[in-house]
Amino acid sequence: MERIEDNIIELLEYLEELIENSPKVPITGKTIIDKKEFLEVIDQIINTLPDQLKKAEWVMNEKDRILQDAQKEYDNIRRETLELMKKNVENHDIVKEAKVRANEIIALAQRDAKAIRLGSREYSTEILSQIDREIEEKRAMLIKSMQEAFEIAAKEIDKNLSDTGSRIKENIAELRDM
Repeated sequence: MERIEDNIIELLEYLEELIENSPKVPITGKTIIDKKEFLEVIDQIINTLPDQLKKAEWVMNEKDRILQDAQKEYDNIRRETLELMKKNVENHDIVKEAKVRANEIIALAQRDAKAIRLGSREYSTEILSQIDREIEEKRAMLIKSMQEAFEIAAKEIDKNLSDTGSRIKENIAELRDM
């Protein structure tokens, strides 16, 4: 899982570098970005995330399969117990023993099914929460990076406009002195 996280982080850092190193449009403060390259990196990120979701889905499907197997085993044991009880109705001790054994098996199967259900739910919740946290962190980092880039561009524009204004004032002063 750490390898996937590292891959996503690397891709997001690469996007950040693309933004920072892309040529700037004078006056507007906008950046020219290679759309094709940018979209390819986003596609790589999108294609990486579903693997985690597929793992969570596999866990849920595996839980369902185990529950179904437990239910089938429960049904088979119950059916076998009923058949045994019908054959040995006269022998009361065997019927009692079969009921006790069947109840033990049912209780065991129900306990195991509950534990599996809870474990798979917790695991799925943990994975999805972790993915959500990672996406939120990367989003915040990307927004911060973009804000910093915009602030730098705004400062450059302000400086350029101030310098231009100063030169215009100097030219006006020269014209007046002529």
